[in-house]
Amino acid sequence: MRETIDDHKVRSTARPFVRQRATGLFWYGKWYRSGKPVIRALGRAWVTLDGHGSFKPRRGRPVDGALSEAQAGERMLALMRQHDAQQTRLELDADTRRREGITFRELAAEYLAWLAEVKDAKPSTLAGHRYLLAEPGTPHRRGGGKAEGAIMAALGDMPVRTISTRDIESLLRTVAGPRKRLVTDETGRKVAVTVQVAPRTVNVHRQLICAIFNYGMRPSTYGLSSNPARFADRRREPEYGPVAFYSPEQVEALARALAAGAHRDPNSPKVDEPERTARARDDARDAELIRVAAYTGLRRGELIALRWRDVDFSAHKLTVRRTLSGAVESSSTKSRRVREVPLPDQAAAALERLRQRPEFTAPDQYVFPNRLGRRLDPTALRRRYERARDAAGLQPLRFHDLRHTYGSLLVAGGIDLQSVKAAMGHSRITTTERYLHARPATEQAARFTVALAQQLPAGGEHEQAS
Repeated sequence: MRETIDDHKVRSTARPFVRQRATGLFWYGKWYRSGKPVIRALGRAWVTLDGHGSFKPRRGRPVDGALSEAQAGERMLALMRQHDAQQTRLELDADTRRREGITFRELAAEYLAWLAEVKDAKPSTLAGHRYLLAEPGTPHRRGGGKAEGAIMAALGDMPVRTISTRDIESLLRTVAGPRKRLVTDETGRKVAVTVQVAPRTVNVHRQLICAIFNYGMRPSTYGLSSNPARFADRRREPEYGPVAFYSPEQVEALARALAAGAHRDPNSPKVDEPERTARARDDARDAELIRVAAYTGLRRGELIALRWRDVDFSAHKLTVRRTLSGAVESSSTKSRRVREVPLPDQAAAALERLRQRPEFTAPDQYVFPNRLGRRLDPTALRRRYERARDAAGLQPLRFHDLRHTYGSLLVAGGIDLQSVKAAMGHSRITTTERYLHARPATEQAARFTVALAQQLPAGGEHEQAS
């Protein structure tokens, strides 16, 4: 049974007392709640020593900030009421917690900590989850935008045991609704347009919520009886179309555009000769990076983290040991496996040209460093790629499509899928099968013709029906 404040009982059993402090005499109050002592400072004491080691009231009215014994008693009673109300609320919250369990916000925080500490999730994975689980209005790490915080706005304060599939369906409908976005029009002005959220975005929200509830169902956590997100409807995502990729001629056109500095603003202020020379070296490095990307299939993070000791010219191979995950260099690849990638002559020639530079060629140095020998900024690299791509008049493929170019060109050239899978580091052959579209139809038709001919009667023609 919770205690309550009885003013008459308090006045008869509790009294403020005086203690000497470095700054003077002070009133203190002491009382008990649930058998535990509570002590609070009340204020400066309007008392004086009586000559016998005790205190007596001073004459006159207390100065500002000082309290008489009666005023100290009233202050103590007010603090007792305030403390009692706070403790009562905490006890009620504790009772609710015991009945209903933790909130979704608390479970999500535990799940993220578990991913980071136990499962050693990639920084990019954690960053993506934290973005979706951000509180509404949280500023973006870059730019002036703010997080919508749809998940926390809908579920954050709810006890996880009370969340239903209907609650999650309502959240997903909110996520799927049209959004206002600011875009730059042809005149360079920012205008608001309405965009529709992609089905995949809705499914990513659902998948994260489902994973959090799965964590809560573990016997070692909260033993939740069910996962309401499991029964929420998935959105139908459009089927993948044919993978777009560049031809070798287009890859070389893109590399030439970078080497020529076509991505640079011609109206920018002029620079001195040393800076022009440094920029030309940067542009040559980017051109070779594009060639290596298209002719080895390394991901952007793997290219940026590549070191010279990972390049084996004599064995014609690259060893991919690490990558960038978010802004952090990870000691393992996306698949968490070291893989060896064959080094064709086209990529080897690009790397050999880079090896001829006068600096940054030691085994532990980056193959594609900035002018200070440090790691490249992946976002800046992407922007340079896009400007060079547009300057070369190529179709607007992403940087990652250079990796698709590699897979498509290999399959089109007759390399078997298992070899392509190993070189690209795919965990499933179904991922590699996306590149089958690149195989010429004439080649398949010829093989089908041979297969069918083997089943025909001798003479190669069917007997005509009489």
